[in-house]
Amino acid sequence: MILNTGSRTDIPAFFSEWFYNRLREGYVLARNPFYPSLVTRYALDPQVVDALVFCTKNPAPMFGHFDLLRPFQMFWFVTITPYGPDIEPNVPSAERVAEAFLKLSELVGRERTSWRYDPVFISAKYSVAFHIGQFEKLARRLCPGTSQCVVSFIDLYEKTRRNFPEAREVTFQEQRELIEAFSSIAAEHGMKIHLCCENERLVCRHVDAGGCLSRAVLEEALGCKLKVPKRKSARPECSCLLGSDIGAYNTCGHGCLYCYANYDRETVLRNMRLHDKHSPFLIGGFQAGDVIREARQESWKDGQTSLFDLA
Repeated sequence: MILNTGSRTDIPAFFSEWFYNRLREGYVLARNPFYPSLVTRYALDPQVVDALVFCTKNPAPMFGHFDLLRPFQMFWFVTITPYGPDIEPNVPSAERVAEAFLKLSELVGRERTSWRYDPVFISAKYSVAFHIGQFEKLARRLCPGTSQCVVSFIDLYEKTRRNFPEAREVTFQEQRELIEAFSSIAAEHGMKIHLCCENERLVCRHVDAGGCLSRAVLEEALGCKLKVPKRKSARPECSCLLGSDIGAYNTCGHGCLYCYANYDRETVLRNMRLHDKHSPFLIGGFQAGDVIREARQESWKDGQTSLFDLA
């Protein structure tokens, strides 16, 4: 099975010490975001966890105890965008994150490190031309560390509209102009672009719409075939394996205006004050009425044989 950490918050950036404590104890407890009294217990065991998947804007805090991750296979998404503190107030500079990205790639492998350039939005300051120029600059910097880049355009969820009222949809013409330019840049730098829940009409050379964490992407990264159980996706258009997430909404301290995972800054600060690095829960601890169930965990590896071993 695949254990995810990054659809709801940024664990590497803000909760790395907690995560390493969970690895030491061998399990983690995660609340259902819609029914908080329902708690799932996941074993942190490489015999049943085929890969730990991280999604972060800053992997650097994880480097201190990286040896604890060595028993596990991993796949890392690192978001690096050219926005300033007006949009991403607490995100380190793109250059600092790029340095960490390249170090991460050396630690886990180029095939297990993916750059995310998302979400893309258009404004007077962040124009189509601006994005094309910055994408080329970042691709040139990051290409030694990855062969893939995930691109998506801003989705105007209710939280996003409230926290970022000036945001607008990116028109299809703008999307096509950007993706055509990005695809040429990607080809020049040995990268392939994966669209994240975007219009398949945007597919062109060096671009696919098969998903950023699809079975195919993971099989290539892990070097083995996977037998993935059939499951219902929260987004029918998404083929990615995004279940089994141990994060919690309203806990990411980056404060990005476009974020879908935070209600508002006050809620985030209140929740972060409840964080205990020694708790099995990311936020808080046990509560009256908690119902704890063991996750169904089994390896999805087909025959447990690595394609790298056969090479």
